[in-house]
Amino acid sequence: MRIVTWNVNSIRTRIDRVIDVLKRWDIDVLAMQELKCKPEQFPYDRFLEAGYEVEMVGLNQWNGVGIASRVGLENVQIGFPGQPTYEGVLEARALGATCGGVDVWSLYVPNGRELNHPHYVYKLEWLTALRDYMVDSMGDKKVALVGDWNVAPFDHDVWDMQAFEGATHVSLPEREAFRAFAEIGMTEVTRDRVDNYTYWDYQKLRFPKNEGMRIDFVYASPALTATLLDAQIDRDERKGKGASDHVPVIVDFAV
Repeated sequence: MRIVTWNVNSIRTRIDRVIDVLKRWDIDVLAMQELKCKPEQFPYDRFLEAGYEVEMVGLNQWNGVGIASRVGLENVQIGFPGQPTYEGVLEARALGATCGGVDVWSLYVPNGRELNHPHYVYKLEWLTALRDYMVDSMGDKKVALVGDWNVAPFDHDVWDMQAFEGATHVSLPEREAFRAFAEIGMTEVTRDRVDNYTYWDYQKLRFPKNEGMRIDFVYASPALTATLLDAQIDRDERKGKGASDHVPVIVDFAV
């Protein structure tokens, strides 16, 4: 089973590229983040024409997550138990579904904004609640937590640590919250197989200079990790007109 996660940064803007990626990589399950649209604006027909079932959740022009699958799409779950709200709103940041026997979660972890911002506290609470949910529910299931984690777990996951001094994504509490999933037995399965960034900002020629960040990951439960075959990224998808600022992260399992 080929599971791919990709922050598409507006599905309406990039639907042609998304469909091309589905076909080019022969994807079984695609988890998408930052859809930036409401359900009535989502291009369902394009996925159906390509042979995929699709579910999504989106509230406005921000956030939004979805899952497209050609191996089944059951037990759809919007948000996870204990997911915190921000300013009273349960944001569209988590969508789960069972696809071909694997519980796939498309996740768009809160950005955090600034270290002294309430959104940073929200981010840490969000990650802690997700970990707690995994402790309660994972068991011996095949589970994949995939998406844009908005955390660079190691210094070499950013092009220059000095550029991030006093900023989010690299702070110790964020990194500890990310590592907490490994402490409960999950494995981030791309680390030993992917040696590249997954995000490059549009500004300041970040991509041509390769000044990027590695913030898109796949955490797998022990039962799913045991079936891991390979992992890679599609770096070329960052090239050309109309590219997302993230690239697809591709993981193969013998499921």
